[in-house]
Amino acid sequence: MKQTILITGGTAGIGLALAEAFLSRGDDVAVCGRSPEALARFSAAHPEALAIPADVTDAKARAAMLDAIASRFGKLDVFISNAGTFVERDFTGAAEAAENLEQEVALNLTAPIQLTGEVLKCWPDIGAIVFVSSGFALVSPARAPTYGAVKASLHGFAEGLRRQLLAKGTHVLEVLPPATDTRMNAGHEGKKMAPAEVAAVTLEALARRRPMALPGVIRMLPALLRIAPKSINRMVGAM
Repeated sequence: MKQTILITGGTAGIGLALAEAFLSRGDDVAVCGRSPEALARFSAAHPEALAIPADVTDAKARAAMLDAIASRFGKLDVFISNAGTFVERDFTGAAEAAENLEQEVALNLTAPIQLTGEVLKCWPDIGAIVFVSSGFALVSPARAPTYGAVKASLHGFAEGLRRQLLAKGTHVLEVLPPATDTRMNAGHEGKKMAPAEVAAVTLEALARRRPMALPGVIRMLPALLRIAPKSINRMVGAM
């Protein structure tokens, strides 16, 4: 059965790969983003989808986006919170270490929580809510401790929300990708997973109603944290 999917930050990276995966199945897809150029490119490539200019940290923009989805499709089956940012911060003496922290927390944590509440108010019986988090939600990286902190908080929110919505039958899925070949990781020299691979693992986890999707090397991380936590912490500390 055709579903309606909303993907925040859906014009690039993992969000775009997810949008294209759902479109290939014949689903109705809406994406949002802040870049007019990226939205135009997405619309040109996928005219059947709905591309909405929206900053998810802005309450009025979020409301207008949900109105646009209701007007175009009349329903929403899957909400995917994917928009985010990665900010490296050095707290070993740099006076500006916490500069623009509010914007980082708003985009990576506050907005996904607020938008989840607004989506549930509009569609209380939505089938699935998906949070694209990070493996760093489980082990915070030395070069970006605030990123690890907000992703760990999002992990906690997803866990509690899953329990809260269990009786309603809403599937809450958290996706924890490894380093992925996106603009955010352009400077990362190690091995990177293709966004399409992350999307494929996500769709499989949705189909199987799993609580978490652990693509690539992240699949072993929860077990390794139990078996060899010191080794994992040393490894991530060097990242």
